[in-house]
Amino acid sequence: MNNKPFSFITTTDTLLGKVYLASDGKDLTGLWFEHQKYFPSSVLHTEKAPDLEVFKKTNQWLELYFAGCNPNFTPSIQPHGTDFRKKVWDILLQIPYGEVITYGDIARKLNVNSAQAVGGAVGHNPISLIIPCHRVVGSNGSLTGFAGGLEKKTWLLRNEGYLLE
Repeated sequence: MNNKPFSFITTTDTLLGKVYLASDGKDLTGLWFEHQKYFPSSVLHTEKAPDLEVFKKTNQWLELYFAGCNPNFTPSIQPHGTDFRKKVWDILLQIPYGEVITYGDIARKLNVNSAQAVGGAVGHNPISLIIPCHRVVGSNGSLTGFAGGLEKKTWLLRNEGYLLE
């Protein structure tokens, strides 16, 4: 519809708190937990439009996900970022439900020397959960770096059956 990443917004409540959904009118362009690191405050000044089809699909996805199911579809997404970040996010989309990958693994897939650069791209993922940045762990398997907070990352990985307790 247009090239602005945040033309419309809505919110929804999840088991982990309120999330903000942003759209350009056609695709989902953002999904953030309330108070998440790197949350673009400009989203709060965006027109509310809770009845967009992409928001309905995203809410269906969220309901399934938080019920402990692996949604069998992905809402139409259009993350905005640099070419490097988009390459990282494409790799994140390939991580299977309930599995993890390390920052170093992603760096090797992209043939770059910096897991830190990968970490920056992962941390600035504008579509949390659907682009599963929570499935990225440190080189020793440690749970590090999730913009929504490590307690949420732990919950999400437990929900997917990766972490058992």
